[in-house]
Amino acid sequence: MVGLATTPCLSAAIKIGWAEQDITPQEPVLLAGQFNFRVSENVLDPITATVLVLETETDQVTWVSCDLVGIANELRDGVRARLGGRAGPDPKKIILHATHSHTGPEMRPTKSDIPGVPALKVMSGADLLNSTADLIAAAVMRAWDARAPGGVSFGLGHAVVGRNRRSVDTAGVSTMYADVAREKFSHIEGFEDHDLNLLATYDLNGALTGLIMNLACPAQVTESIYALSADFWHDTRVEMRRRLGPKLFVAAQCSTAGDIAPHFDYKSSYNGKAALRMLKLKNRTVREEIAQRLANASEEVLPLIARTIENDPLLSHRIQTLALPLNQLSESDVASTQKEAALWRARFEAERNKLATSPGPLPGRWYVAVSMAYSRLRWNERVQETFERLKTEPNRAEEIHVIRLGDVAFATNPFEYFLDYGIEIKAKSPATQTFLIQLAGSGTYVPSQRAASGGGYGAQPQSNPVGPAGGIMLRQKTSELIQALWP
Repeated sequence: MVGLATTPCLSAAIKIGWAEQDITPQEPVLLAGQFNFRVSENVLDPITATVLVLETETDQVTWVSCDLVGIANELRDGVRARLGGRAGPDPKKIILHATHSHTGPEMRPTKSDIPGVPALKVMSGADLLNSTADLIAAAVMRAWDARAPGGVSFGLGHAVVGRNRRSVDTAGVSTMYADVAREKFSHIEGFEDHDLNLLATYDLNGALTGLIMNLACPAQVTESIYALSADFWHDTRVEMRRRLGPKLFVAAQCSTAGDIAPHFDYKSSYNGKAALRMLKLKNRTVREEIAQRLANASEEVLPLIARTIENDPLLSHRIQTLALPLNQLSESDVASTQKEAALWRARFEAERNKLATSPGPLPGRWYVAVSMAYSRLRWNERVQETFERLKTEPNRAEEIHVIRLGDVAFATNPFEYFLDYGIEIKAKSPATQTFLIQLAGSGTYVPSQRAASGGGYGAQPQSNPVGPAGGIMLRQKTSELIQALWP
């Protein structure tokens, strides 16, 4: 039974519409999120897009939560273009954002072909992008057409899901997923945010209709498998609907979490052995455990916030395009990555030659080693390309959204934005509660200054087209925009 409010909403000025769309590809596709290519071999659970429309007499916002690693600009623009000129939501105020599932289809316009290597038998990027944009646009219209008067409430719960994945040694060098029992281990690099931000929607009878669940953790528990999957958000949706009703909509939002991961690996976690033991005693997978934690936290909060339903909250939606400075690379950065590129080029050529001289049909997953070498090669080569671009294009234009909904603030960014920035934005926000949403775009890592000082994956030149200077500017501008909505 979905109904937690103690009193019905007798009238409402806010209109609410929900829709959910299965966007699982029907053909094999490339999976996003690892250096080596992975071709989907089966569907573990559906890839979904969940739409929430909020509209008042003064403004509107449309959220589209996607079980993807990121949002390609081409996908965002394709959805908006399909809705332009129609009697529906303002296309500019449609926000697509990703949960960062490493087992979703690759939507970014990357080539699946590797020079001199047989083409992979996967759905073309153009066909996948177009079909997905069609499905999401149709879902947005269904949510728009379904909007009806209702109410909203918000609250804060807590669930330990994401852990900082970077540790620092006594020399100040940071490493992702390193063994914390190593001799020179010094400390975990950064903070962890265990907040579960909840926004609940209700109909006029006070029945719960849907939830935004905002969590500082990407969806990458089973990140290296060869199957399409929504990762722990699928398990969470199943558990939430089991407890609160099968028609409940659940929209996932990934808060700032560029240095966070949901792994219970005993080598990179100081209490990992104990955590793994408890999973065995509970007979749960990590994904199932995360779903239980999120559902438990939600069930504690929902009865409390059901007493505080607002039917006419102020809604104000601001959009700004920022010119963020590219990472200020040095000649030494270029030189070191050129050396790495040369090593990976040699490995790539060796793997390519091995395939060319292989007798008979190629074995299953033959493409893994050669694609790893090629991706690493290009990863290092792009540092030189960015260094050259700095001479004529020192900035990168990025779209951000800031929304006020009553006493709640929402702010987006397109990156895997390190947690330090998010904590400062929240600390300076005048809102009672602040929801931050990363990966509302196709950006990659933006490390904090302390992370960049330690280096390592996620905080090195290859990982950071935008560096700490751009991260600081984004933090400052986001805070300014939020402040402007609380005059």
